[in-house]
Amino acid sequence: MLTQVRSIFQAAGADRSGGRSRGAIEHIAVVGNALPRRCGLATFTSHVVDALRERFPQMIVDHYAMDDGSGVAYPDDIRTIDAGDPAAYRLAAGLIEASGAQAIWLQHEFGIFGGSAGEHVMRLLERSTLPVIANLHTVLENPSAAERHVFDRLLARCTHLIVMAERGKTILQQIYGVAAERISVIPHGVPDRAYVEPERAKRRFGLAGRKVVMTFGLLAPDKGIGFMIDAMPAIVERHPDVLYVVIGATHPNLIREQGEALRESLMARAAELGVASNVRFIGNFLEQEELLDWLEAADVYVTPYLNMAQITSGTLSYAIGLGKPVVSTPYLHAAELLADDHGVLVPPRDARALAGAVLDLLDDDDARDALAYRAYGLGRDLLWPRAVARAIGLVEDANTARPYVGRFTSRRPLRPSLEAVKRMTDGTGMLQHGVHSVPDRNHGYCIDDNARALILMCRLGGGMEATTGPLASTYAAFIHHAWNPERGRFRNFMNYDRSWCETEGSEDSNGRTLWALGCAAAHASDAGIRGWAAEMFDRAAPLANALISPRASAFAALGAVHRLEEQSDHPAAGAMLEQSVDMLKRLLVASRRPDWAWFETVLAYDNARLPEALLRAGRLLGDGEACVIGLETLQWIADIQTNPAGAFRPVGTDSFKRPYAAPLPFDQQPLEAQAMIDACSAAMAVCDDPTWLDQAWRAYGWFLGDNDLGLPLAEGTDGGCHDGLMPHGVNRNQGAESILALQLANASMRSLGEKRDNRPARTAA
Repeated sequence: MLTQVRSIFQAAGADRSGGRSRGAIEHIAVVGNALPRRCGLATFTSHVVDALRERFPQMIVDHYAMDDGSGVAYPDDIRTIDAGDPAAYRLAAGLIEASGAQAIWLQHEFGIFGGSAGEHVMRLLERSTLPVIANLHTVLENPSAAERHVFDRLLARCTHLIVMAERGKTILQQIYGVAAERISVIPHGVPDRAYVEPERAKRRFGLAGRKVVMTFGLLAPDKGIGFMIDAMPAIVERHPDVLYVVIGATHPNLIREQGEALRESLMARAAELGVASNVRFIGNFLEQEELLDWLEAADVYVTPYLNMAQITSGTLSYAIGLGKPVVSTPYLHAAELLADDHGVLVPPRDARALAGAVLDLLDDDDARDALAYRAYGLGRDLLWPRAVARAIGLVEDANTARPYVGRFTSRRPLRPSLEAVKRMTDGTGMLQHGVHSVPDRNHGYCIDDNARALILMCRLGGGMEATTGPLASTYAAFIHHAWNPERGRFRNFMNYDRSWCETEGSEDSNGRTLWALGCAAAHASDAGIRGWAAEMFDRAAPLANALISPRASAFAALGAVHRLEEQSDHPAAGAMLEQSVDMLKRLLVASRRPDWAWFETVLAYDNARLPEALLRAGRLLGDGEACVIGLETLQWIADIQTNPAGAFRPVGTDSFKRPYAAPLPFDQQPLEAQAMIDACSAAMAVCDDPTWLDQAWRAYGWFLGDNDLGLPLAEGTDGGCHDGLMPHGVNRNQGAESILALQLANASMRSLGEKRDNRPARTAA
């Protein structure tokens, strides 16, 4: 028999190191549990990761594991996710997306993810654009309402589904309505070990000459161990030397609730039946190699499970993989795997049937060896390398099916339009938010948006005065009313009833208002607004001395640049520039690292405004160092705001407050693209380098669909703009900030049009 088994092993050997068929997947994220956590899913997921790394050594495999707070110390190469913290799943999605992974392979089990019925995992999946392949370790025929709701969302999100038994596929089709072509059956993987005769393995454990019956796995009531113990007296009567070995720690949940009460009751039952010397419990959690050594020593393996709906059993698969004759109750996985005479099935909760089946095998060496031969042959098809190769084939198919996002090549900006701006503006000012395209009065107004709107009116100028003039007056009146002379600051938020929400606004809102005032003082088409803006700028200028936010200081400096364009010897504006330049230089020295050429240890919003302020101030002050730093930091932020296809990818809002961390891709906001365009314009004024024009067009293309999802944010009908790019689409709302970002970008690109070269735009490979 050993010769026969060896021939099976040799025949299978040629498949052990097989190559990949397509090679499309070079980086994958596997999400589930991980060893040393003691549960079946942790073992499965870790073995999947190990098998991937062995089979595909060039592939990057990132392992993300749920941490249930039980104090497990994970290896450094495991990325943990706090199972109970919804925000942790959102962060994990961003990390996976930013890592360069091409797909997610999810190991799904209801009990490991936080939230009702494990709903937290959807925060991860729905925050990622990547294809998702899910191994479904449990497929419920009668789910609760909460389980059904979460499972339906999961099924809808996944590109492809893997189950480990045909019955799971049938349930998905009949109960959940999943199309057959979206489901694949890939049996539980098993380790690749040469067949070992049980008698040889028994010597390691001092069991030579004894018959060994075995069960392993986490101890729990539904494992049916009690019925096997009840079967032992009949087995011992015919084979007095038999030993039933039960390997496995008690399930952690059971330990928390009742300690070792189950194990103690089973041991007491064995003593009561007079077979205590024939039953041995090994209650610690064994590492895989030691566990397999024990399994090799078994003459008969038993899974007397009580839950007939169990769709997968790793312990059963391992037993078959090592060529063990198996006696089992007919739960779903066993009924399928042991069909065609690959094992023996007995009714559940039937000690007499268990005893009879085990005795038949122990009494007949030839029958037992023949069953071991058939089991080992079947196990060759279950080897981990084969299992993961099939799964990766599905992942590659899913990745190939992803739509290609092309590059923006027309280099024709949209015509500036103020219809959406007018839609969001009433007699008080510009409203902050919209519900789709409907202004949302519930959130009132803010000075940030009215300052941006005033800047837009000043930039549009020629030919549009009939529209921009009245609007500019409205925005100027809002800013004028926002001034609080008692605080020497501008207020920011106003309710729809025109009541202020605060006595003074944030530093950033005050800095941006100085920017708008400086711009209006120099460029407003109406002389009255120019005069008002100059006086208001001078009145508010002292507040710049107290600004400690780098963005607020940069905003004020941009306003000062305009003020100096109108009055070159303006002392307060000159002081603002010098103060801002000095601050940004000092910040860069403090936070710089070899791979981090930035002013802060974190990334935030409106990032490109910082190098823009240095470039515009340095040019006006004749400060070459400021210009060099501005170009260097602008290049750095441009590089990290680039997706793998070469398109502009704004720093996502998920990135904020993460020290020295690579940016996360979502959510993407329009003002980042507009800030990059303005900063590139500043760079072009400092140096005659056409690559900055390319960078500006690249950022502008983001509005028109040259982005991670290939979806336009610009509304061509009235100049509206959606509020952001989410992992699975655009935010359909149109707020003031987004609309103004698009129109300011249109204005900037129109002015840059004179510098456009005639070379065709570069396209992505």
